[in-house]
Amino acid sequence: MAVNNPTLTALDVMRDAPVIPVIVLHEVQHAVPMARALVAGGIRMLEVTLRTPQALACMEAIAREVPEAVVGAGTVRSVADAKSAERAGARFAVSPGYTSALGEACKALGLPLLPGVATGSEIMMAQADGLQALKFFPALQAGGLAMLKAWQGPFGDVQFCPTGGIQPGNAADFLALSNVACVGGSWLVPADALAQGDWGRITALAREAAQLQRA
Repeated sequence: MAVNNPTLTALDVMRDAPVIPVIVLHEVQHAVPMARALVAGGIRMLEVTLRTPQALACMEAIAREVPEAVVGAGTVRSVADAKSAERAGARFAVSPGYTSALGEACKALGLPLLPGVATGSEIMMAQADGLQALKFFPALQAGGLAMLKAWQGPFGDVQFCPTGGIQPGNAADFLALSNVACVGGSWLVPADALAQGDWGRITALAREAAQLQRA
C-alpha cells in the first residue's frame, strides 16, 4: 500500500493549532457541516474518535467533502483500527495508549501517530520506536501540569498533547509549558450544538481555541 502522507508528521498535526478537537459523532449528516464550522474557526486537524458505529463513515464524508480539513482517527487501539481509519481517509491517528504493533502499522500506512502515554516507561517505549510527539492521557488523572513539568527534565526532547480533562479554563495553563505543543479537548464540539445543528457556535468555539497562546 502506498504511504498516505509522506510529508505530514505527528508534530505537524500538533503544531497546526493550539487545540485538536476530540470529536464524537453519532450522525453522519453532522460530519461535513461540523468540519466546515471548525475549519471556518481556524481549526483543521480534526480527531474523529472511533467510539461510534458511524465514525468511519463520518471520516469518509469529511475527507471527501471538506478537503481543507485534515481528518484523523481517535481511539485507535489496534492494527485493524488503523487500517480501517486509513481506508476511510484518515490522515493521522491518535491512540489512548501505545504498542509497538500499532506504531509499526501506522508507520507502514503512512499515518502519523499520536500515542497516549501516562508514565515514563511508556514514553521510553514510544521513543524507542522513534516517536517524539506524544499524547499525555488522561492528562488530569495522570498528574496534570505537575507531571508535565516533572517530565521537562528527563524528557526534554518530547512534545506532548495533553488530553483528558482539558477545558477553556485550564487550557492556557497547559499551553504555557514549553513541552506542550497543543492540547486535545472535546469542548469545541458540544453534543447539544451537534444535535441542534448550531454550526455558528462551533465556529465561535473554534475561533476562540485557535487564538489561545502557546509557549
